[in-house]
Amino acid sequence: MSELFGTVSDGTPVHRWTLERAGTRVEVLTYGGIVRSVEAPDREGRTANVVLGFPGLDGYLAHPEPFLGALIGRYANRIAHARFPLDGAVYALEPNEGANCLHGGARGFDKRVWDAEPVEHGVRLSRVSPHGEQGFPGRLEVSATYTLDASGALHLAYEAVTDAPTVVNLTNHSYFNLAGAGHAGGHELRLAASRITPAGAGLIPTGALEDVTGSRFDFRTARKVGSGYDHNFVLDKGVTAAPEQVAELHDPASGRTLTVSTTEPGLQLYTADHLAEPFAPCDGIALETQHFPDSPNQPGFPSTVLRPGEVFRSETVYGFGVR
Repeated sequence: MSELFGTVSDGTPVHRWTLERAGTRVEVLTYGGIVRSVEAPDREGRTANVVLGFPGLDGYLAHPEPFLGALIGRYANRIAHARFPLDGAVYALEPNEGANCLHGGARGFDKRVWDAEPVEHGVRLSRVSPHGEQGFPGRLEVSATYTLDASGALHLAYEAVTDAPTVVNLTNHSYFNLAGAGHAGGHELRLAASRITPAGAGLIPTGALEDVTGSRFDFRTARKVGSGYDHNFVLDKGVTAAPEQVAELHDPASGRTLTVSTTEPGLQLYTADHLAEPFAPCDGIALETQHFPDSPNQPGFPSTVLRPGEVFRSETVYGFGVR
């Protein structure tokens, strides 16, 4: 089901799609591919929205920086010095975080209106990113399909093809608060990652892989998240053809749980310490499945290169439950 949600400055309409199945209710916007809300029950059967969002389109237009619930591309996370080499050429991107390019540039996928069509139990968003958009090479045809399965889990499936060599790294930037409101730092997290990619200035990876044993980055046994995280974790499973479970987030008060399964090799844990009005720091926790930051400049990281004739595929599943 879809309905008009508003219009952007050039008059293009933005629609809200509502998906509902097995006790989960999700709203998706054609602006930015945003997951505006996810309603799920607690252990007493009481339903609440467990992702941060704005009530109207104006909120997203006025506050773009948190990337609330957005579809991030062409390249999620950071590319150092807003440039990267590929096949002997160096491509200059638009810097939008100091000297670096963050989340695809100032007008990334999160600030575009996508085409939408219904699919069984969901909606498929699509657009064409022209060659040179935000500096990225190649004409990229990309789709993101949002569906609910029989258990009420939200599946996000991405596909893309290109007519020239390019780089692609897509993710969803939802901030989860399983209590429905308040500080999320008391949530407990278990994460199947034995290493991180340590970062230097500007949160750019050094290229090393660092063992988490004995550090505050060790979530292999569930514990409270706290705050102070904006780090990429190297998932033990690596890249997989089908989604495998890598994380579980739990709110002891409500009993709600969130499981994260993905095909991706990395997960960015972000505790939103810099959220501002109308939200507060640590009101939500982002679990961004992804390839690693700055991979185009890091030959030791899993490749994000997409070439003509290949199909980029990535899938992440957010499952909701109680205990």
